Amino acid sequence: MKIQAAVLREASSHLGIETLTLEPPRNDEVIVRLVATGVCHTDIKHSEPGGAVPRPVVLGHEGAGVVIATGSGVTRVAVGDPVVLSYDYCNTCASCLAGARTYCHELRPRNFGGKRPDGSSALSSEGSFIHGSFFGQSSFATHAMAYERNVVKVAREAPLELLGPLGCGVQTGAGAIINAFSARAGCTVAVIGSGAVGLSAVMAARLIGARRIIAIDLHDNRLDLARDLGATHVLNAGRDDIVREALAITGHGLDYVLDTTTLVPVMEKGMAMLAPRGVFGFVAGPGGSATLPLPLGHMLIGGRSVRGIIEGDSASETFIPMLVDLFMQGRFPFDRMIRFYPFAHINEAIADSISGRVIKPVLRFDQPAATS
Repeated sequence: MKIQAAVLREASSHLGIETLTLEPPRNDEVIVRLVATGVCHTDIKHSEPGGAVPRPVVLGHEGAGVVIATGSGVTRVAVGDPVVLSYDYCNTCASCLAGARTYCHELRPRNFGGKRPDGSSALSSEGSFIHGSFFGQSSFATHAMAYERNVVKVAREAPLELLGPLGCGVQTGAGAIINAFSARAGCTVAVIGSGAVGLSAVMAARLIGARRIIAIDLHDNRLDLARDLGATHVLNAGRDDIVREALAITGHGLDYVLDTTTLVPVMEKGMAMLAPRGVFGFVAGPGGSATLPLPLGHMLIGGRSVRGIIEGDSASETFIPMLVDLFMQGRFPFDRMIRFYPFAHINEAIADSISGRVIKPVLRFDQPAATS
């Protein structure tokens, strides 16, 4: 079938809308007609010069849509089902078998390799190879080829055009608090960075009944939204001594600190905020060979710890429907972060995200008909 897709080609950070050919689904694959897809910082990072994903490629990994075709072995979803697309994993390595699929041994090649595990791609342009399978979906397109394992069925009454960000950014922030930290009522939490991931963490901290929730950012408008979404305190890192203020608010430091900035000096301040037995978590790194200096005495005395967190330690097939239910109950209003853009305006959406004008851009499709 012919589809429209935003293709990233060599020596460019501009995504051009092109007509591509999408193969029929294989045994374990699912074709989804996209209703909408979120734009994530990871998409932006890999669209910049030096991005690790091979080109030409179709990015996008926060898709939501309707199943229009399935492979012969697919049983979890059927044609017509509304779904959210999430990360890919092998389901056979030690991590996957232990239920820790976000730490799949093949996480990098399956999500960033631009190919199926056998080296093929479902996408082509007039016979030329186009890399796909980004996070097992490549959803910057009217239609995406995903796998049965990373397609999550959601309630039909839920507003599908809003749900794509649950597949990555939102589940990363919320899952960091609920799954990775296993935070409980009465705890204290600081979230550094009030973008989509950070604000999702703030909302999750309120959900679990955290006693103190400190949101930290450079932009007052984002801090205002963080307060609306559940933060009990906000700090502007451009004006406030965030370590001194955080310690003053809590008296002894934070039980949990989540960093979403990837900035090493900021991450060091996050570790300095920890209470005894506190946990510092980060959801992304600065890349390359960057290292994070570890204050050994501070971490040792008091039993403090640090850990990386991928996709919020989330089992997507159960965690995403839970977040949908909470949203429908009015208890997890992640829609307040979203601004919609037509798919054709994808480069504008990316620019607005980079500039900070918008927290979570979501591309909406006009339900174009595919051709055979």
